[in-house]
Amino acid sequence: MIAVAGSGAFGTALAISLAANGQAVQLWARDPDHAEEMRRTRENARRLPGVALPDALQIITELETIPAEIPVLLSVPMQRLRDMLVLHKLALGGRPLVACCKGVELSTGLGPTAIIEELIPSAMPAMLTGPSFAADIARGLPTALTLACHDRAAGRALQQALSTHNLRIYRTTDTIGAELGGAVKNVIAIASGAVMGAGLGESARAALMTRGFAEMQRMALALGAQPETLSGLSGFGDLALTCTSDQSRNYRFGQSLGRGESFDASITVEGAATSRAVLERAREMKIDMPITEAVVAMLDGTLQLRQAMEMLLSRPLKEE
Repeated sequence: MIAVAGSGAFGTALAISLAANGQAVQLWARDPDHAEEMRRTRENARRLPGVALPDALQIITELETIPAEIPVLLSVPMQRLRDMLVLHKLALGGRPLVACCKGVELSTGLGPTAIIEELIPSAMPAMLTGPSFAADIARGLPTALTLACHDRAAGRALQQALSTHNLRIYRTTDTIGAELGGAVKNVIAIASGAVMGAGLGESARAALMTRGFAEMQRMALALGAQPETLSGLSGFGDLALTCTSDQSRNYRFGQSLGRGESFDASITVEGAATSRAVLERAREMKIDMPITEAVVAMLDGTLQLRQAMEMLLSRPLKEE
């Protein structure tokens, strides 16, 4: 059995894929009304309409009902992870906890596995990340993800448990690289969306993605990540997907910025908070991250997109 905490689109999609693979899955919903609606209709119409919930998927509202030692996938927004763990630390202790959120905590600069280690030391922290959209996973389309866990034996067990007919799981012990790749790519996706929203063209986006990947590498390597992690699914792979698809919330948010339009405030945009946390950490470490800096300035309204592009293009010429 596996449990998924969080009935948003991604958590529901993972639960569907795991249950369709033949194992029992519990999906925790914070809202009792939402849980009852899903039980009655066998569909998550609010977050993932049109996809049936398999019979092996059980909807729950109490994390305390999850059997001891069963792995729990934490599919909650990055900036809400701490509060969720504090509230349910007794129910979640003594088991593998797999973070499925991407980003850096604004208040502390920590990634998800570090937050798990801090708040629930009896748990085995891990992270599931990589290029993926909930709709693709839920509909059984092939998707490859990275599972990052510093304990090799626990990582192997989780890799086996989370692999399904459409989910191919690759394993690494480099949690730092996996976390930073998943976090920084959202920042670059906002910038990429802004470029396209403003009509600056595919060539400008390609250049921005390439230099954004360089920023990702600079920070991650300075923090001790392995270079191959950033070149894999959780780094380059996720960057390529998120910076080029309208399914990406961060990319769509960036498009709105580039067009000077408002964006639906009810939609979680992890890259907005992450950009501020990443920039603060980069300044502390004296790491040059001009694209991240430009994104924060645009979010603050102190810089317009064309001013940001002019600033980036006027930087001193140097070797690549």
